[in-house]
Amino acid sequence: MSIRSLTVWRYRSLILNMVERDFRSKYLGSLLGCMWSVIKPAAMIFIYTVIFSKIMRNKLPDVDDVMGYGIFLCSGLLTWNFFSELLERCLNIFPENANLIKKVNFPRITLPVGLFISTTINFSIIFLIFLIFLITSGRNPGWTIIGFIPLLLIQQSFSLALGMLLATLNVFFRDIGHLVTIILQFWFWGTPIVYPRSILPDKFQFIIEANPMTNLITSYQQIVLKGDWPQWYQFRYHIVGALMLLYISYNGYRKLAPEMVDEL
Repeated sequence: MSIRSLTVWRYRSLILNMVERDFRSKYLGSLLGCMWSVIKPAAMIFIYTVIFSKIMRNKLPDVDDVMGYGIFLCSGLLTWNFFSELLERCLNIFPENANLIKKVNFPRITLPVGLFISTTINFSIIFLIFLIFLITSGRNPGWTIIGFIPLLLIQQSFSLALGMLLATLNVFFRDIGHLVTIILQFWFWGTPIVYPRSILPDKFQFIIEANPMTNLITSYQQIVLKGDWPQWYQFRYHIVGALMLLYISYNGYRKLAPEMVDEL
């Protein structure tokens, strides 16, 4: 694995070019160009915080802040979108770059790595806007905000590992992409993003507890709502699981990589 890491580092210029191309392609031909990367998340944050909290007056049972539900929703939804975007885009990373794979000899592992960097940059912009909103509205979570960094690292390591595994399998079984889209919809509603975990009846709590995204999402929400540090011991299984999944996905990719060109 360390040799492959050195190979990825050797092709860092190619990866950066992929990241730049991906970023430019999103706004190609648009009048405002890259400004949309700021406008769209700003509009999203406005809708969730102002519309849901101020106009619809949705409230959380244990939070007095009138904007509490909107902030709760934003912190969960923005981080979930970061997770699902990387996972969904990984699914078709090889078919979308089929011509490049067939014509150019390069380590294909650079494709998901480039996608990982691209989605991380995109989320960083969104998160910065959200952080500015929190500070300007008098809801600065303080130093606990840095707790997002290890949480996101755990989350996206899991997302990348799962995405790479599914991307490899999707080359040979194209139904996987459609199946994952459906699973993500159920997964979303099985995660306490739009509702607090406490409102679920006890008989459904096992679903929430078995969900690897639950502790991550609730930790984000506790940071921005209450300024509480995450309970780090809860993530020992997440870390071990992400590392195991990375190992499985990498070795699965390496074993099947020679056959990919024929399937593409």
